[in-house]
Amino acid sequence: MADELKRGLEGVLVAESELSHIDGDEGRLIYRGYTIEDLARNASYEEVLYLLWHGELPTREELDSFSASMAEERHLDDGAYDEIRELAEQDEEPMAALRTIVSSFSAYDPDADVEDVTDEAVNARKGRRITAKLPTALAAFNRLRNGNDPVEPREDLGHAANFLYMLNDEEPDDVLAETFDMALVLHADHGLNASTFSAMVTASTLSELHSAITSAVGTLSGSLHGGANANVMKMLKEVDESDRDPTEWVKKALDEGRRVPGFGHRVYNVKDPRAKILGEKSEELGEAAGDTKWYEMSVAVEEYISEEKGLAPNVDFYSASTYYQMGIPIDIYTPIFAMSRVGGWVAHVLEQYDDNRLIRPRARYVGDEHNEWVGIDER
Repeated sequence: MADELKRGLEGVLVAESELSHIDGDEGRLIYRGYTIEDLARNASYEEVLYLLWHGELPTREELDSFSASMAEERHLDDGAYDEIRELAEQDEEPMAALRTIVSSFSAYDPDADVEDVTDEAVNARKGRRITAKLPTALAAFNRLRNGNDPVEPREDLGHAANFLYMLNDEEPDDVLAETFDMALVLHADHGLNASTFSAMVTASTLSELHSAITSAVGTLSGSLHGGANANVMKMLKEVDESDRDPTEWVKKALDEGRRVPGFGHRVYNVKDPRAKILGEKSEELGEAAGDTKWYEMSVAVEEYISEEKGLAPNVDFYSASTYYQMGIPIDIYTPIFAMSRVGGWVAHVLEQYDDNRLIRPRARYVGDEHNEWVGIDER
């Protein structure tokens, strides 16, 4: 029925896209026809960006050229560093800081004054700059709030390795760089999730790309969207500190009415395929470090929730322990999510601009119909 109410727009088709497809019953995710398993295990984040933005996998020459152009855009203007420093000094929450930083990027973008916001070449350059600069800004913010100077980006490192280098002032080993690169690939796109749709709504008004990406960052900051992996790690640490068996801890938490984060998904009815891949990485990192407790704890929680509640873990559940074992601060897990998903946001906005129609749904009015006006002195 045309007037059937769909809260949360669940199941409502609002667009056609060539970017990513989710089969929630089979637990499949594809980017432009390629399975997430193939991409996560074989492609770099730069290759996935090229695929999403250009429609096909690059040749070696195309990838080298694209990666070099991304690396050239990593550097920030002095004014941007000043803004980041001020946000760090004010102890701003990381996602709020990131939202402000991304919005401010437009002030330094040489294409900011181009009137045609749908210009494909201009938006390709803008998207490349935003995606390349966001990791630099995030690493700088994290270092500044901890009393350290920012680390300038290097152009000889890949996107993932360069971020870890800027974050820790130390070049990561191959295992850490490859693991983080895989995590970025897994989070790069995921259909019309809330933040992606937010970016598309903004773009549909013919607002420019920076505005659309800023909208997406703001949407991702909500606890029902981007914050679950941080909450998962906080839970695992609480379990560890309790000295209780993970199954006993979860049972008690559920009896107390607490919610166990990292389970269930609006789209998947089975285990999130990204969770399977990151679970393997979490185990590998634990084995390499000689301590698999975070992985074992996660498996115990997963088995109990799956049996008792019939819920499967989503990508956030195993990304938590993976990031933690890499030494990444818990409160920047969601900004790192944004650092990856910006590739998908840009791609969807480009699609929206290419065949734009203002997104303007309706609401069913259920308020009063015939109130009579009463003067202010008679109320």
